[in-house]
Amino acid sequence: MRIEAIRARLASLGALPEHGARVLRDWVQGAPHDRGRRRPADYLPKAVREALPALDLELADLARVLSEHPAADGSARLLVGLADGQAVETVLLPRDGVCVSSQVGCAVGCQFCMTGRDGLLRQVTSGEIVAQVVLARRLRPVRKVVFMGMGEPAHNLDNVLEAIELLGIEGNIAHKNLVFSTVGDPRAFERLLAGRVKPALALSLHTTKPALRAELLPRAPRLSPQELIAFGERYARQTGYPIQYQWTLLEGVNDGQDELDNIVALLRGKYAILNMIPYNTIDGLAFRRPSWERAREIAAHLHGRGVLTKLRDSAGQEVDGGCGQLRARAGRMIVLKQA
Repeated sequence: MRIEAIRARLASLGALPEHGARVLRDWVQGAPHDRGRRRPADYLPKAVREALPALDLELADLARVLSEHPAADGSARLLVGLADGQAVETVLLPRDGVCVSSQVGCAVGCQFCMTGRDGLLRQVTSGEIVAQVVLARRLRPVRKVVFMGMGEPAHNLDNVLEAIELLGIEGNIAHKNLVFSTVGDPRAFERLLAGRVKPALALSLHTTKPALRAELLPRAPRLSPQELIAFGERYARQTGYPIQYQWTLLEGVNDGQDELDNIVALLRGKYAILNMIPYNTIDGLAFRRPSWERAREIAAHLHGRGVLTKLRDSAGQEVDGGCGQLRARAGRMIVLKQA
């Protein structure tokens, strides 16, 4: 279910734009329709009021928690079932954040990621994306939404941008706290700048070497690291938000001194933050997580050379919670529904 389809349905029942906005606002904020001084009978057309119970049930069925896997750092990975029996992962983050999925599977095929092993199964609708935020808000406050879960948001732009607009306008979430994460796609940069809500941007860099990037991210757009950073810098200057460059730290792959020297050459002086994330080891894949001591040494080295670097731990180590692992263990179809 797409958000525009919900608006169209409400309009067909006689709802004006402000009526539809109120219904959607109540949903995304997890608020009852009769909050405040005005009850639905005071502001909604009769046909809309009569349709609300059925609509609320449909919205609640868009996403449901199948299992919850808490971690010691305060995060929790949720295996979330969708109405057609597919499943995605949603992560509750410390400090009132949530990480949502935008696709079931992924077509990019990053070699170190479990999500893309089965390829892309289907797009997640804008309603299903927002429903993940609504689920999270039932469990804890949410003031930040990052699009860093399963899938490549740039490959599902219409749905992702619909969700971002609703979250930024009716969801009571600051625009800078909506973070669009992508491997890089020129079309995405253009669409993001044209939107009413301009989210912060996180770009998956992972290496400064074009050949290695093509190997690690085999179906990402063929942008060199230099081109990717040029797009990022333009977006940062136009929005006023620093770009977050993501770097999954892989032992013996992208942690050498040559990479560190190249990072300094590319990012020093840029309006940017480099997020170093030690790899979350996945059984069956050849990549390994460097020691925490080595990761701290790398971050300190870069910071000392003028690159603002944040070392971030990947949540879910104790539950083997790397992106896609919960879903892979549960199987491709979690709940099989009859058509």
